[in-house]
Amino acid sequence: MTNSVIEWTLFNVLIIILVALDLGVFSRRSHVIHVREAMLRSGVWIALALLFAGYVYWRRGHHDALSYVAAYLTEEALSVDNLFVFLIIFSYFQVPRHHQQRVLVWGIYGALVMRAVCIVGGVQLVGWQHWVFYAMGALLIYTAVKLLVSEEQYEPEKNFFLRFARRFLPITDRYRQDRFFARVDGRLMMTPLFVVLWVVNTTDVLFAIDSVPAVLSVVTPPHGTPDAFLAYSSNAFAVVGLRSLYFALAGMLDAFHYLRYGLSAILAFIGLKMIIGDFVPISIGVVLGVVTGCLALSVIASLIFKKPEEPAEPPAAGGVDAANEPVVRS
Repeated sequence: MTNSVIEWTLFNVLIIILVALDLGVFSRRSHVIHVREAMLRSGVWIALALLFAGYVYWRRGHHDALSYVAAYLTEEALSVDNLFVFLIIFSYFQVPRHHQQRVLVWGIYGALVMRAVCIVGGVQLVGWQHWVFYAMGALLIYTAVKLLVSEEQYEPEKNFFLRFARRFLPITDRYRQDRFFARVDGRLMMTPLFVVLWVVNTTDVLFAIDSVPAVLSVVTPPHGTPDAFLAYSSNAFAVVGLRSLYFALAGMLDAFHYLRYGLSAILAFIGLKMIIGDFVPISIGVVLGVVTGCLALSVIASLIFKKPEEPAEPPAAGGVDAANEPVVRS
């Protein structure tokens, strides 16, 4: 039995050890992660993900190894798009750079749990009612079209948890170093950094709506059911490397202005595969080629055709005022 309890257990132990090493050895103190350090860490996480592809090849063969790599690339591409949202959230709350990594660390833990639940639930749902697979494909095509034609940006102030927190929860009037909770006059209160964390975590639910069906499609053989282990392992490696990737690309995200078109093409293709895959089988080699090609073309186009510079705008109302008080107030 390939997807054994032992395999799942060993993989999760591996991820816990790798994250513990990253946090306990390389990120023991809170500090600003510069681009060079972030690029090095991103390279290590990508290398580990590819090494795991070697394990999948040894354990299961080339088809599953290609499925894992295609799923990992798909999730990594969607993660880059998610970094834009993280940038907007941190900018909105004016989170100091040396505190951002703490938010991302705990956000990673939440994302891992969320993705595991969504993937296992998605696999069970597809196995129970196969038509759900077609509905997921239609959702991905709709998302692809919306991504292509919509210019809307993520607006943190519309986040449900933020609105709830402002109205009902006891929150300090300013950041308290990198703490999530603080005592004020003997009363335990949340800090704005905790609110930022939960805005990030609740936003990941929206990310999962796109990424989980896309990855499930990639790891689903014709006339078969999704491979939960390949879906989760590819997601896990993409998520745990997200923090390093954010600091590596945070200063140059605007340079990838054609990435959305590449992601739109990937989502549309994968959605189409989910719908017609039972009738017109699409090999995993074709899937991997399309995902890689769309990513490469969008990055190359972004580098060749630069984005026109926009006139500077005054800072938006929100974040932290002159007294270092965040917008999160009751």
